[in-house]
Amino acid sequence: MRTPTLPWLETRENRPLAVQIAAATARRITEGAIEPGELLREVDLAAEHGASRTPAREAMLQLEAWGLVRLIPKKGALVTTPTARERDELLSVRAMLEGHAVSRIAPDPARRQGLLAALAPVLAAQQATADSPAEFAVHDYTFHLTLASHDDNRVVEEVLRSLGPRLFRLTHLAVLSPAADLPALHREHVELTGAVASGDVAGFREMIDRHLRTGHDSYAVVAE
Repeated sequence: MRTPTLPWLETRENRPLAVQIAAATARRITEGAIEPGELLREVDLAAEHGASRTPAREAMLQLEAWGLVRLIPKKGALVTTPTARERDELLSVRAMLEGHAVSRIAPDPARRQGLLAALAPVLAAQQATADSPAEFAVHDYTFHLTLASHDDNRVVEEVLRSLGPRLFRLTHLAVLSPAADLPALHREHVELTGAVASGDVAGFREMIDRHLRTGHDSYAVVAE
């Protein structure tokens, strides 16, 4: 099984230039270096990466497919702003995918142990970076990605690759919010892992809904 990851963390060699440009730009958008409402221009993106306008144009199309920009004919690409509806819908999908994966894995002790083994180093990395929000955000995202993708469902993996940048943008907003309590987030992840260990699917589903709801109420999104 190959767990899907964020596009800028991909390690595959010889990726097309357009993919590299899209990945680098997606990282800057999701981490807030490029702010919502900013207009990206094809010519600027090409110059920044020492590329022609063709791969820059293709990169903008990929960014739109990831939901990070909205293309405006003859002007460029407008960086999207997270909305309350988008946040609620994305988190709902995340909870459904994670709950479904755990429900399929929990009855099989061997598969359950495999998931626990995959989660252990992520939890350790979270604990070690509780004083570094930017690093913690990556491990937080990885924790949820590991839960959702461990059932080895290829269609789910496709969905996660598509939604990854937008989901990470929400994670980054939540973790870097001044109100965020990173040790508390880590403790909740430990509790979720405990539900997996005991095969408590109903408990896991209840906890994941509460965890995502309360963990994402500390930052502002626009009404739609």
